Amino acid sequence: MKVIVLGSGIVGTASAWFLNKAGHDVTVVERQPGAAQETSFANGCQISVSHAEPWANPAAPMKVLKWLGKEDAPLLYRFRPEWLQWKWGMHFLRECTPARTNHNIRQIVAIAEYSRQTLQSVRAETGIDYDHLTRGILHFYTDQKDFEESLPAAKLMRDLGCPRDTISAEDVVRIEPALARMRNKIVGGDFTATDESGDVYKFTSGLAKRAADKGVEFRFDTTVTRLLTEGTGAASRITGVEVIDAAGRHQTLRADAFVMAMGSFSVPVLKPLGIDLMIYPGKGYSATYKVLDPTLAPSVSLTDDGYKLVLSRLGDRLRVAGTCELNGYTRELNPTRCAAITRRTKELFPGACDYENPDYWTGLRPLTPSNVPYIGKTKFSNLFLNTGHGTLGWTMGCGSGRAISDIVSGRQPEVDFEFTGMPRRRAAKPVAVREARA
Repeated sequence: MKVIVLGSGIVGTASAWFLNKAGHDVTVVERQPGAAQETSFANGCQISVSHAEPWANPAAPMKVLKWLGKEDAPLLYRFRPEWLQWKWGMHFLRECTPARTNHNIRQIVAIAEYSRQTLQSVRAETGIDYDHLTRGILHFYTDQKDFEESLPAAKLMRDLGCPRDTISAEDVVRIEPALARMRNKIVGGDFTATDESGDVYKFTSGLAKRAADKGVEFRFDTTVTRLLTEGTGAASRITGVEVIDAAGRHQTLRADAFVMAMGSFSVPVLKPLGIDLMIYPGKGYSATYKVLDPTLAPSVSLTDDGYKLVLSRLGDRLRVAGTCELNGYTRELNPTRCAAITRRTKELFPGACDYENPDYWTGLRPLTPSNVPYIGKTKFSNLFLNTGHGTLGWTMGCGSGRAISDIVSGRQPEVDFEFTGMPRRRAAKPVAVREARA
């Protein structure tokens, strides 16, 4: 079967990889000149099953209100005269109840753990070098209330099979000695030894190259303008995708099936088809610093809860990413938010990096109110979704790609997850999966 994948971030590229392994003729359409050039380019680089608690949780509404109008707030909500933002916000509040939060954590943990195991299989098969570390993720807290509020979610994750262990401030410093000067401010933490980190751009571009070597066609510098349809009701299907190629020519590409993996940009393409995805772009920031003194820089991937930042060591670089700005599709760098990242990193690890020459970046995370992505079928018989992964695209990417390949191929994925448009598979152990097929 000929399949067209729209988008070549980690989610789209992983989809293409597994569809090719399943025996399909795969073409990837991407508007950028290469794979992983947008949201997958410079994110926080954590494979963080332990970071499955969604932004929408019982404590979120009061925090959002407290942060309103603060340019350096971890979550900055800029009110805009657009219906999608207000509708998304209302759905976000609905997801903040304890019951919805627990439900969403279960969903995210299931697909995230499935994806982590799948990534390990792909890494073993391909040998891609992406500065990965398997030293776990250390989550530390500097506010006692935040630490106490984290305990129920940590217990739920342990109950689901994710070994997120609650630890003392002393244990935090023992695991990451570079935090020793912050000991008097740290009130506790949790550590997940099975979590990982690594450069998502290096991995995705490496996987795209290996996929191309196996016959996947990548059509870069090609912009999707619309999807063409025929039929009505259950007989409706996609007949092609109109694009503008690198030479500026309009073309129609045909295939038997189509996978939407364009992140935040899935919304405007699908809306004319009557598919209204509840996805809003969340502008995330990152800063990459050259490590000057390795003994002062962290060697374990970290999550700074109070500032909503993640820190990952990538060889001789330190990547610090986080915060979220809900402000439409703009990608302009906000100097205040950039400065806040450097100020906090310098406070944590003075002398560790070259803080005078940071490489700042922004990307638009495709946020659903629940943080649970859309993976599965649509009302069109040959159109499939793999989008809306929010802050966890790298964490969920390989598993999502493997799952959508199964769905396109007519198989039920081997994970207990509520796939869009499909009955739920009930597994006795939702995070236990078999090795990826060769």
